[in-house]
Amino acid sequence: MAKRTYSAQEKYELIIAYENRQTSIKDFCLEQSIPKKTIQEWVYLYQSRGIDGFQNSTGWKRYAKELKTAAVLDYQSGSYSLKEVVRKYNISSSSVLQKWIKNYNGHRELKDTQRMNNSMIKGRSTTLEERLEIVMYCLQNGKNYHQVSELFKVSYQQVYQWVKKYEKDGEDGLKDKRGHHKTELELTPEEKVQLEMKRLERENERLRAENAFLKKLEEIERRRLKKRP
Repeated sequence: MAKRTYSAQEKYELIIAYENRQTSIKDFCLEQSIPKKTIQEWVYLYQSRGIDGFQNSTGWKRYAKELKTAAVLDYQSGSYSLKEVVRKYNISSSSVLQKWIKNYNGHRELKDTQRMNNSMIKGRSTTLEERLEIVMYCLQNGKNYHQVSELFKVSYQQVYQWVKKYEKDGEDGLKDKRGHHKTELELTPEEKVQLEMKRLERENERLRAENAFLKKLEEIERRRLKKRP
């Protein structure tokens, strides 16, 4: 029997149904005739790249041999699951990683992927203002790291790290860390108050960004429902 293909819209609708399900994952997958692994990969693609993640790729994605080796060694260390390694290194699918593991264990050299996808952008130097702008745009657009990487011409890894640092330390997390920084014990009472105010501002900004993204999703869902016959 031929394997069924799904459009980007169908995948999106199934993800919404999956997130709102009242049954177990197993029952949902049986009802929809979809493997658990498949629906989980769709959820990951949507969370990391938005609906664009469902579009068929028009070219190969480039991976450096160093990345391939690091991914394989991380998996074989036992510290990460297959899925965790795929997400950590932004690998397109579990099957790609499994192929690398097979080649590595078969003592075949892991080489650079020859053809290059436009989304693989090298990192570049940025100012604090640029990093802050990039982070805020990323948060307001559902942490679509790939989209932000291509839009601002910085690497996926840079965007990911900046967002994580901002969520942890706010604007201070995006500053150049070279040089001495006071520990919390070294702070004066006034500095501690300022630090707490910055933390609250950071949390409020994060909540505003998340609310803006949720409103955007609600609008997409309303438009989808209107299109239904």
